[in-house]
Amino acid sequence: MVAKTKSNAKGVIPRYSPIQILNSEGELTGPSPEIKDELLLEIYKYMILGRTFDQRALSLQRQGRIGTYAPISGQEAVQVVSAMCLKEDDWMFPTYRDYAAMYVHGMPMRDLFLFPMGHPQGGRAPQNVNIYAISISIATHLPHAVGAAWASKIKGESKAFITYHGDGATSEGDFHEAMNFAGVFQVPLVTICENNGWAISLPRDHQTHSETIAQKGEAYGIPSFMVDGNDPLAVYKVVTEGLERARAGEGPTFIEAVTYRLGPHTTADDPGRYRSQEELDQMKQKDPLVRTSLYLRKLNLLSEAEEAAMWEEAKTVVGEALKAAESIAPPEPDFFFHHVYEEPTPNILKQMREFVAEEAE
Repeated sequence: MVAKTKSNAKGVIPRYSPIQILNSEGELTGPSPEIKDELLLEIYKYMILGRTFDQRALSLQRQGRIGTYAPISGQEAVQVVSAMCLKEDDWMFPTYRDYAAMYVHGMPMRDLFLFPMGHPQGGRAPQNVNIYAISISIATHLPHAVGAAWASKIKGESKAFITYHGDGATSEGDFHEAMNFAGVFQVPLVTICENNGWAISLPRDHQTHSETIAQKGEAYGIPSFMVDGNDPLAVYKVVTEGLERARAGEGPTFIEAVTYRLGPHTTADDPGRYRSQEELDQMKQKDPLVRTSLYLRKLNLLSEAEEAAMWEEAKTVVGEALKAAESIAPPEPDFFFHHVYEEPTPNILKQMREFVAEEAE
């Protein structure tokens, strides 16, 4: 599944070579999966939308118009491509960073803005969109994904389930419990570890002594793969095959997508305190958008003018979504007291009255 090399595991550099089809120069290093030109262009369009959304969200947070935000720049390929492999009735269990994946699977961009704004409508998908509530707690959504996939299997459905997490999540007990149950009950689940090299400020080589994260899935008897997460073709191949196995009743798949976050962990983080500019400059050369653009140019599928138009269209889409989000009135200050219990306790009611009185002063 992965080829061993002599390089030592340091930061994001694994001792095993991930599956790669398209390198950083936009050149094929292996046989390309069957994928239509129209789909390639659509993938790149969504990657541009993801990057544009990310840049705008960062700016909005600095302006105080949204709260803490987790950037996605550098991780667009694995998010966009994996989500595009899903069918409409498949389910997604995302983290707080998977904005591009959620958008591709049907979450309105307006609601993606509402989430870091703290609006309750931003934390849940519309009724006809199969996206589970966004998980902020690390790895706690993984057992939920396994349980939902297991229930679907029991009901005889042909749905597939996909879930995301970071490299840091593999140190949580929820991850191991989820993987164990997924393997034992052979649930129709594809689990993607977006290994972006850093669990906040903790580097990959301090996170785990495992030579790869993929082998953690193998430990539970799950077919596991390590893939270049900045290579859209490799991601498409591995995720598609995993989803096909899930729908065919052949059990789960674990995928370690080796990628990199170009920005901070969140806007409350200063990555300059723990990673070097040299490392960042090196990893910028692996930018998935640059690689995809070069490939499309070599296929004569994309001109400079057409690419410029994609970026302009993305700015318009993001701008309209932001306008729609900011037009929605914020909830009343006491709204969160109503959702702690089905029936508020006397203590909750007392706190609510005190809070409302203080806000009114």
